[in-house]
Order: sequence, then structure tokens, then C-alpha cells
Amino acid sequence: MNPEHNKLYAGAAIGLVLAALAGFGVARMTGPSAPTVDTEAAASTAPTDTVAITQDGIKTSGIGLAQAAAGGVAGIILASATVEATPDAEAVLTARAAGTVTRIFKRIGDPVSAGETIALVESREASAIAAGRSAAAARVTLAGRQLARERTLLNQGVSPRADYETAEANLAVAQAEARQASAAASAARVAGDGRSVAVISPISGRITSAPGNLGAFVQAETELFRVADPRRLQVEASVPAADASRVKAGDGVELTTKDGAKVEGRVRSATGVVDPQTRQATIIVTPDVGGSLIAPGQLVQARIFASGGAASGVSVPQDAVQTIGDRSVVFVRTRQGFKAQTVRVGTRSGGMVEIAAGLPANTVIATTNAFLLKAELGKESAE
Repeated sequence: MNPEHNKLYAGAAIGLVLAALAGFGVARMTGPSAPTVDTEAAASTAPTDTVAITQDGIKTSGIGLAQAAAGGVAGIILASATVEATPDAEAVLTARAAGTVTRIFKRIGDPVSAGETIALVESREASAIAAGRSAAAARVTLAGRQLARERTLLNQGVSPRADYETAEANLAVAQAEARQASAAASAARVAGDGRSVAVISPISGRITSAPGNLGAFVQAETELFRVADPRRLQVEASVPAADASRVKAGDGVELTTKDGAKVEGRVRSATGVVDPQTRQATIIVTPDVGGSLIAPGQLVQARIFASGGAASGVSVPQDAVQTIGDRSVVFVRTRQGFKAQTVRVGTRSGGMVEIAAGLPANTVIATTNAFLLKAELGKESAE
């Protein structure tokens, strides 16, 4: 190889080295800007402890909402309770006279209106009462005509005034007997056919019991139907005697059904009487608008937030408290959804958790299925 070729190759090698050095310098100058962009992007997607969800989404997910109750766990009383109709919301329908059930117009579960006829009972007593009413009405008519005739004769000077006064008294007696017969027919609920008594509901509601059968002979005052208005309910809770004095009218109550449904309510009154057998006092609770989830005869668990002697603080259901990392949070309801709020947890008892700090009373929070919101936060963090 001649010297000229050697010079050519050496120049090419030097050019390649210079190009590589220039490229490395450019890379060093432009390199730091890329991590800055990644950091800014990461900062913009960092979790903010908020979960956006609509009202429809909350309902679909089954996320429960409740207010954080004022008072610590020491102020919570657990009690078994029974759902009952209020005294004016349940009626027992009986036959007003002995007879045979000939017509039944309603069955269990059917709605009824106040004053509606539920059944007919054919009865001899009904026939006798109807006949007595008709006879009394006829006597009133006869006495009225006699009085009119005596008035005419008295005006003509033919009949003495004593006869007129006697006719007037006879009319008054006939009218009194007619009123008595009419009242007896009304009390017996005599039907228009004159031989049957009607079984009529005094309230509106639904038929909850129907022991009467078509064609059966029943005695007077035999129960044939029972009607209750499901919109007017009360809950009777049995509370230990030691705790009864702590319960005051107006205290909040949370009712839980067997299938886990929650119904809010308020203490209406306390009987103040302790049963000598069970050593329990009865607390009457009025359910709120969610009372449609419960029915008469149903057994529920009552969680009473007693105001008398209750410890200070805030208590929430244990399902509302979630753990994210090393902190305990509850999800507070916001306009856009929920926000994870850090709290300090105190005593746990009876399915409730006392919040020592971080959550004001009456704050609306997520309770049932709150873990779904925690999972959503974890999903956003992973993304």
C-alpha cells in the first residue's frame, strides 16, 4: 500500500472519531430535558385521593351513604327489635253476627280502601235486624199520618186536644224506635240484601291475614281478616334495663334487616317499664322514609345512638373505615364523588368504629361497599 492511500485512510478515521465526539456532545446537551418531561407527567397523574362517580354509579355499585353519628362507641346500644304496625294502622275484621260466609272479595296481599266491603256473611240475625228496622220505619209512617189526622180534627174542633197530644207522643216514640233499629243495623253492618252482614275495612292498607273460608259457619266476632297499612309502622326494641335510662326521645336509630338493608329511624318514646321476666325495657322507634324496606312481624337489629351518657366523639360503621398504606381513611361525599379523608381511629365495638379525630359529626360518608372506592384509588395509582 502506497503512502498516499495511507494518508487517505488516516483522514477518514480521524473524521469518524470527530463525528462520534460531536454526537456524544449533542446527546449530553439534550439529555436532561427528557426526565423533566417524565417527572411533570408523573406529577400530573399522581393520585389525589378523590374518586369521581355519579349518583347513578353510586346506586349501581351499591355504595351506602350515611352520616357520621355524634357520640362515641360507648353511646351505642345494640338491641333486637320487632316491626309492628302502629295501633291505628292495623285492624281486625270480624263477623258482626253468626252466619255463613257467602262472598269473599279480597285475598291475602290485596290492597283495600277504608270503607270497602271484604266479605259477606249470611245471617239470621241480620234478617231479624233488617226486619226490625223496616217495622220501625213503618210505625213512624203510621204515627205521622195519625198525627196529621188529629191535627186536622183539632183545627176543625171535632177532636179534643188530648188526642192530638197522644198522637204526637206516639210519633216521637216511633221515631226513637226507628233510630234504635237503624243504629243496630249499622252496628251489625247489615248489607243491602237484608239477610247478610258485610265485613268492612275501617282503614286503607293490605290484607295480611285471612283465616275465613268460603262456606264456613262463623260465630259473631270471629276474626276473618286482618288489614295493616305498611306505611305506618313502629319498631319495638328490647333494651337492657341498665341501658334504658340512657335512651331519650329523638335519639337516632339504625335498623338492619336480615338481608343487610339499612333503615334510619328515631326514638319516639320509652315505656320506662322493665319486664320482670326478661329484665328488658321496650323502646318505641319510628322508622324514616326508608320504612318500605321493612314489614309488620319482621325481626331487625336496632343500633341506638343513645344521647344520655354518651361519650364524646364520632362513630361510623366499620365498613366505612378503609386502610390505604399506613393510614386509615373514610370516603367523604363530595359533589363529584368521594374524597379519602385521613382519620384517627379509636375504639371498635358492635360493628361500629369510634373516630377520635379527622371527621366532624353529621358528615356524609360511604359505608357499605366503601372498599370499591379504595380499589378505584388503587387502580388510578397503578395507572
